[in-house]
Amino acid sequence: MKIGELARRSGLTAYTIRYYEQIGLLPVADKDASGQRDYDASILTWIEFLGRLKSTGMPIREMLRYARLRQQGEASEAERRLLLERHRDKVRADVADLQANLLVLDAKISGYADAEQRIETNGQQHRKPLRARHARTL
Repeated sequence: MKIGELARRSGLTAYTIRYYEQIGLLPVADKDASGQRDYDASILTWIEFLGRLKSTGMPIREMLRYARLRQQGEASEAERRLLLERHRDKVRADVADLQANLLVLDAKISGYADAEQRIETNGQQHRKPLRARHARTL
């Protein structure tokens, strides 16, 4: 497949594909008779995996390390597994932090909802809801 189709199917720009190829994240593509890059469809799976590593916060230097190890084949499987296990641990810690932050947000939102309910119950509906009064304070 030509670079334009790969870009369309992968969601990357042609520039990004060339850059990834240049730095070693993508293998160098075969060239057709006219000298244009000709990619095998299997590269889409690799690009999707790279996207997942990127979206989970793996630094590009680690992605490059993984790509170099991948090129070594079976001999590097243990090292690749270790690299991914370390990254998984970091992702799990990030998820735990996000969950803790979500609980704080939920508690804060619940507090505002409870305060608004108390205002309505006490017949003080003429006051602005707390959300409007305190929107700028937090």
